[in-house]
Amino acid sequence: MDVASVARCVGRCYVSPAFAESEPLRLSDRKFPRLSFSSSLTPYPAGSGGLKFGRQSRERRVSFFRPIMATDESISSRSSDCAGETQQKINGKQKNIVWHNCPITKSDRQELIKQRGCVIWITGLSGSGKSSVACALSRALYNRGKLTYILDGDNVRHGLNSDLSFKAEDRAENIRRVGEVAKLFADSGIICIASLISPYRKERATCRALLPQGDFIEVYMDVPLHVCEARDPKGLYKRARAGKIKGFTGIDDPYEPPLDCEIVIQNNNHEGLSSSSPSEMAEIVVSYLDQNGYLKPS
Repeated sequence: MDVASVARCVGRCYVSPAFAESEPLRLSDRKFPRLSFSSSLTPYPAGSGGLKFGRQSRERRVSFFRPIMATDESISSRSSDCAGETQQKINGKQKNIVWHNCPITKSDRQELIKQRGCVIWITGLSGSGKSSVACALSRALYNRGKLTYILDGDNVRHGLNSDLSFKAEDRAENIRRVGEVAKLFADSGIICIASLISPYRKERATCRALLPQGDFIEVYMDVPLHVCEARDPKGLYKRARAGKIKGFTGIDDPYEPPLDCEIVIQNNNHEGLSSSSPSEMAEIVVSYLDQNGYLKPS
């Protein structure tokens, strides 16, 4: 590279003021080669290529980094509410954080995968069929070319929520974490299927409030306690009745049925009624998604 070429490059680069007239770096007594460029642009001897390594203290050091300018897209709309302050209240606590917006939006991601991100929240007693319907629903949507992910109540306690017990405060935190993760999946454009007992209306309402209106679809597995207990696929009701499990939903802890959910699924096959398969129940949810435009980009 000749001197003229380097000069043109330097003209487009940013010279850090901190390094403009500074002395050369010294790390102990070791000598490190330093890229420098003469301020007078005087040609160097043949063979030098216009670049020089040395320790001259009067030469200007050049940082080959382009300046990064803030743009409208990089300025958070949330930070404007703080009038220049970086502190915001998060859950009543002061945190030195500001939301950073990115140019790729939820709509962009939805357009890319040809679907609308949302959360399908399946709630009901243990043994009501939540996990079975969740898996059947994921399969049905997969067959339609739609991307889903299941957050199963038991599965998340193997990792994300492995530090939580079944005390009231930990159960609330369990739901809160799943709600926040489900929101992220929905924001990415994925159809997130959350399958949890989630016994309390208040906590389910809190998760609903995390998402834009219409993006939280509550599915209630309306199966009576005696039917769930007769099934008892994990043997939990038997242990709860024997006093080996405390605070078990439906036995010594209440379940609050939804009052205004989007979908109700009844499966009372232990009452002599015709029973629907998980796939048939999943199709009820698929039909809802299809009719309300979730299976195509917004």
